[in-house]
Amino acid sequence: MKNILTLLICFLMLAGKVSVAQNAHFATQGTIEFEKTVNMFALIKKNINKDNEAWYAPLYDSYKRTQPQFKTYKSTLTFADGKTMFRPAEETIANNGFYGNDPMAVQNNTIFSDTEEGRVIMQKTVFDDLFLVKDSTRHINWKITTETRDVAGYKCRRANAIILDSIYVVAFYTDEITTTGGPESFNGLPGMILGVALPHENVTWFATKVSETPVPVKDLAPPTKGKLTDRKSLVKTLSTALKDYGDYVKPYLKAFQL
Repeated sequence: MKNILTLLICFLMLAGKVSVAQNAHFATQGTIEFEKTVNMFALIKKNINKDNEAWYAPLYDSYKRTQPQFKTYKSTLTFADGKTMFRPAEETIANNGFYGNDPMAVQNNTIFSDTEEGRVIMQKTVFDDLFLVKDSTRHINWKITTETRDVAGYKCRRANAIILDSIYVVAFYTDEITTTGGPESFNGLPGMILGVALPHENVTWFATKVSETPVPVKDLAPPTKGKLTDRKSLVKTLSTALKDYGDYVKPYLKAFQL
């Protein structure tokens, strides 16, 4: 009798798990609204050193008195059939005066990704030039943790990584969205990335809303304008053009590669 009762309890528990799995909902297409947040005070302060503090520090103090600490930018990520299209909202692309040309402090990339084919097409605004970067999707060596967080109504799991040799990345992804990908060119996790933080760069991207609406084919059309190149060639071009500016441009080169 005891063995029969034990088997019955196990059967009921298994049936409950199967029922939950059968009723689980997975988003296959839709649009994600993201908000990028930049801590401008921290971003600017990092650039003050003994060689420039005489003129840079007063500018920084003036900025703190007249400008908000955080800049926010809107963007959307449309997804369907293993493809994603990341677009910044038009009103957030413009330069915002002092320090507005820092690529980490703005949002200048339009990015199409096909995760099934492992390719990406990125339209990048680099100062006054427009580049069309065609390459494979970036490989990121993620380490998935047990930590979870709710983002835009989805339970997400945390993953950590290092990209571009030195940038520490914290990401939160959900497997309830079947298309993989994320904001900008962040990808490579078993689900959609709804949150990204670069703690040492003072920048975050987090989803604020997910709409499960049909996605027209035209909304996933890759960008076509710009000087054709790939990641390696773009870095070489920028490094050559900016070589006379020394260490000052290193943060710019890093930001242009995100």
